[in-house]
Amino acid sequence: MTSVEFLHQLFDRLWTVYRDRVTYARDYERVVNAAGAHFINDHIAFRSIAWQQPTAGIASISRLFQALGYRPAACYHFPDKHLQAIHLEPPIDDSTGPRTLPKLFVSELQSWCLSAGDRQRLAGCLDNHRPPLSLDCLEQLGRPDVTLDNNTLDNLADWFLQRPWPVPERSDVEAIAGVSQYAAWVLVHGYAVNHFTGLVNSHQVESLDSIDKAAACLSAAGVPMKAEIEGAVGSRLRQTATEAVVVDVEVTTEGQLSSMPWTYAYFELAERGPVIDPSTGDTSQFEGFLGPQATQLFDMTRRS
Repeated sequence: MTSVEFLHQLFDRLWTVYRDRVTYARDYERVVNAAGAHFINDHIAFRSIAWQQPTAGIASISRLFQALGYRPAACYHFPDKHLQAIHLEPPIDDSTGPRTLPKLFVSELQSWCLSAGDRQRLAGCLDNHRPPLSLDCLEQLGRPDVTLDNNTLDNLADWFLQRPWPVPERSDVEAIAGVSQYAAWVLVHGYAVNHFTGLVNSHQVESLDSIDKAAACLSAAGVPMKAEIEGAVGSRLRQTATEAVVVDVEVTTEGQLSSMPWTYAYFELAERGPVIDPSTGDTSQFEGFLGPQATQLFDMTRRS
């Protein structure tokens, strides 16, 4: 299969697992289908923790996708949360169907901003991070003359679906959550998808042609939604989300394997507005992200 076909199949696998765990994604599908609307995934979000030995963070995720043709488009900083992120634009999709590849939003916790004690709590997991993808693997992904197979697809799907370090200690997770709920989330979920995003612009039906209408329809269907919509009417980008589902996660308690409930993922909605190129006067759809809005959405996985 080509790299674009490979990416579609990889995202399909991640979507299937995410959809099974996040009931609100299935609710969104039902609302869209009932309205006769279309669903295009605007972006997928991943989280990570920056670490030195072994090296981990944004690059643990982004290099895989860059090898497959994604390209970094912008950087974002969230100093109050000790986070930074990049977004990546997809390779050109020459397929004739209606599907398009999503953007990617990959963030990391700047672990050096935490206290030595908090870093030590992270070390039990991060010091035992699995080996990175090999250069040979990245080379294979990036070579246009190499046909990617199902075995490679299985391995890369597992890269996201399997936690990249040992089961965390419950006391460490709970203590870190008091400093950074983001860090605690990554400890228990690893590189699992944090959210998929329905692009409101793709709905193409009057009943769902704005983020306000789409959010109201989801709420009417019983889906708990974020109280506010980020971004003013007519702005470049408007975003909202469902609440995050709660799932059981593996932890150890005094060396014994156990579990506890923890927030997992939410489903996001995004409506992209127009921007005018000052040099040409041409109008196009805004394709980036806005830091102040994203910082509010990070909090959707905060435990109540």
